[in-house]
Amino acid sequence: MSIFGAVDFREHEQVVFVNEPSVGLKAIIAIHNTSRGPAFGGCRMYPYASEEDAVRDVLRLSRGMTYKAAITRLPYGGGKSVIIGDPARDKTADLLRAMGRAVATLQGRYIMADDVGTTVRDMEVVRTVTPYAAGLPDAAGEPCPATAYGVFQGILAVAAHRFGRQTGNEGPGSTGLDGNDLEGLTVAVQGLGSVGIRLCRYLHAAGARLTVADLNAARVEEAADRFGARPVPADEILFADVDVLSPNAMGAVFDDASIAGLRCRSVCGAANNQLATEAHGVALHRRGILYAPDFVVSAGGLIDIAHEGPAYDPATVLADCGRIRGITLDILQRAARDGQPTSQTALRIAEENFTVGGMRRAA
Repeated sequence: MSIFGAVDFREHEQVVFVNEPSVGLKAIIAIHNTSRGPAFGGCRMYPYASEEDAVRDVLRLSRGMTYKAAITRLPYGGGKSVIIGDPARDKTADLLRAMGRAVATLQGRYIMADDVGTTVRDMEVVRTVTPYAAGLPDAAGEPCPATAYGVFQGILAVAAHRFGRQTGNEGPGSTGLDGNDLEGLTVAVQGLGSVGIRLCRYLHAAGARLTVADLNAARVEEAADRFGARPVPADEILFADVDVLSPNAMGAVFDDASIAGLRCRSVCGAANNQLATEAHGVALHRRGILYAPDFVVSAGGLIDIAHEGPAYDPATVLADCGRIRGITLDILQRAARDGQPTSQTALRIAEENFTVGGMRRAA
């Protein structure tokens, strides 16, 4: 397969293939852009159907991290890594340490963290062989709920812009900690992992009515019991008739076929790369569906990492994540003013904040 000619190989600086047969490690590390600082991005472990699928995923994810850091003006570039394998069956401490050694060879150009298929506890294992692994667990061994809280802030921005809800101070400097009234707003949450279930908690507390789906029946039952959520089959959640659709599972959920069947009024979720291609952001716009760009509203995890250090305080992290509401609202307002898709407006704003090959991107 061609890497340089791949559709998703867009000005990437470096792609590293890692092979350690003794522990079953096959991995790819992609560094997209380091003009703002070292490339940061999670390590995803997933049983990809093919190596081509793994390459495509890591390239798209790493590019998204560049934009995520740039839109929030954090001192990081974009990177990502993927391990080809089933985390339930193939993940071992030896494999994680081997991955850590591969990261160490990059000498700080790439900093890894947890992602789908890996955990903050896994990062503790990786840190035994390299300092270039981030992510702190709370007392229960879970990561800070920053990503979920950031998506909640994005939904508050959507609620204010599209539905005229009063959700407190909504300027770019908003902390997002007041006026979170979503009474009666209908939200469909796809995916009830760590992010999705925590998002449900925030939404429920703010008065939203929830529809949920996940392949794990126990998680669906938990959401129904704790938040009064209405369960629907996993293959129906995208087409729920709701105010907000929140994808929080895997990416590329919006393509020609799915967009044609959507009945939601807006989209705001944590899943990376929700658009199958950039053209699908235009397609959502043409259908009148307000899209809160995923790389913006899912930036809470990156904000969390930026706070790591001796003075780390989860409450301070969440307060900082509150600015995601102001950033999102600014994008929605600019796009409306210019008559442009929100996806294109967000990309343009982010590109003002990073460079490629020493040259600043054109706005």
